[in-house]
Amino acid sequence: MLNILTLSARELAARVSRRELTAEAVTRAYIEQIQACEPSVKAWQFFDADMALQSARALDRHSSNALLRGVPVGVKDLMDTADMPTAYGSPIYAAQRPTFDAACVAACRDAGMVVLGKTVTTEFATFQPGVTCNPRARADAPRTPGGSSSGSAAAVAASMVPLALGTQTAGSIVRPASYCGVIGYKPTHGTLPLAGVKPLSPSLDTVGAFARSVDDAAFFVGALTRINLDPQRQSALRVGICRSPRWDLASDDARRALEHSARQFEKVGAQVHDLVLPVSCDALTQAQIQIMAYEAAAAFAPERQRQAEKFSPAFAQFLALGQSLHGGDFAAAQLLAIAARRALDAVFESVDVLLAPSAEGEAPEGLDTTGNPIFNRLWTLLRNPCVHVPVGTGVHGMPVGVTVIGTRWADALTLSAAHTLELSLS
Repeated sequence: MLNILTLSARELAARVSRRELTAEAVTRAYIEQIQACEPSVKAWQFFDADMALQSARALDRHSSNALLRGVPVGVKDLMDTADMPTAYGSPIYAAQRPTFDAACVAACRDAGMVVLGKTVTTEFATFQPGVTCNPRARADAPRTPGGSSSGSAAAVAASMVPLALGTQTAGSIVRPASYCGVIGYKPTHGTLPLAGVKPLSPSLDTVGAFARSVDDAAFFVGALTRINLDPQRQSALRVGICRSPRWDLASDDARRALEHSARQFEKVGAQVHDLVLPVSCDALTQAQIQIMAYEAAAAFAPERQRQAEKFSPAFAQFLALGQSLHGGDFAAAQLLAIAARRALDAVFESVDVLLAPSAEGEAPEGLDTTGNPIFNRLWTLLRNPCVHVPVGTGVHGMPVGVTVIGTRWADALTLSAAHTLELSLS
């Protein structure tokens, strides 16, 4: 008997288009998985099985050449949805019903997808954890799924949905993907539209994807953007091993994952060598924090003026940091980022991709923190495409992996390199 949950998103779309499967049958299979897993994982902020089935039946009634026809998707609850509540992870917006979909959600519907529901986000995509548990952890020893795209990563990891949308402003795609053991793809900044996504820091906010394979992530984002991202196995890559300015924070698990990935690239014919980032990159972590805080303080002035008492202490403290920064500090941080992007462009003249840690190591124990984005901040600020690839497990049996980083707007090559690594690991 066919197990729909094991089919790739690409295969699901192909079978629905050939009418070998109905969108309703696919949706029912995932609804059953949600009903089985959701009580323990808590990945969904909003889920309505009847609404999802109605959407699937509507697709089945009409012929369409939509590339993702019948494929279910989870939408981070930072993105507006016209037919579902959108709370941004905050009680301030608990009753909000947007008039329109976010542009990325509209693109999913145009591509023929079934929106299963809204996945849990941390408060305004920052650091106050939600209720989601990491499905890879034991029930009696919970661990964070990461954040802020907690629900999206966990839902994909638990096979409650094959694809999900997320956002990254610091490390909110790559880190949850690492902790949950799934593919996380943060495209070049600006690849997917931000309209209808609650702004946090427009200079940094990036819409991206979670999937179970690199090919599915590429297929998903490629269909939404009309960019050919289909990954191809590569045999002559130039790979730079970047231990990053904060290598001292990498656990033994993270270090082993990086070294193992480097050896795998060598086995498939890549030229692999150590690479030290330009000096201009040394201060980028602090620059990213300043830009994020400064822009967030401006973006959330309306809520601060009227309902600040509903902020968590952590979020209020973060906004206070932004308010304390002088505009000159913000401008200096932006200029530093511009200079570092130019310097990194020169680095990519001698390498095709970089390989770096995705996180300090395994997901932290408990649900009081979403982990540290220290290994992600600079890549988000530099706006490079990043693909997290799971490599194995750490000392406690939790997932660990690496990030494949490409030059800006070379997403297809970056995905191909990640695909090559993924295949070599399998």
